[in-house]
Amino acid sequence: QVQLVESGGGLVQPGGSLRLSCAASGFTFSWYSMRWHRRAPGKERELVAFISSTGSNTFYVDSVKERFTISRDNAKNTVYLQMNSLKPEDTAVYYCNAQFGSGYWGQGTQVTVSS
Repeated sequence: QVQLVESGGGLVQPGGSLRLSCAASGFTFSWYSMRWHRRAPGKERELVAFISSTGSNTFYVDSVKERFTISRDNAKNTVYLQMNSLKPEDTAVYYCNAQFGSGYWGQGTQVTVSS
């Protein structure tokens, strides 16, 4: 059965860092491009970062460029999101998403940036 399990969220002060992980199982992870999305309170879900199946291509929404880094380890079936210099506006539930034609979603992990 397909599973995407996010972890690494939590409460962090502004300027701090967190590393999110998304462990995949039940499908051929290396075939799939991966994305991190987030949904902030009262806002639409937005794409945060993308990484191609081989890891050779990445994309970031402007608001996180130079602060967030997406990476993947196909041997471990895991995608990561390193988040530095966090801001209160980064507060959201973060979801990982696998796409190869059809798509799969994780259950989300809460990130709260607050002093």
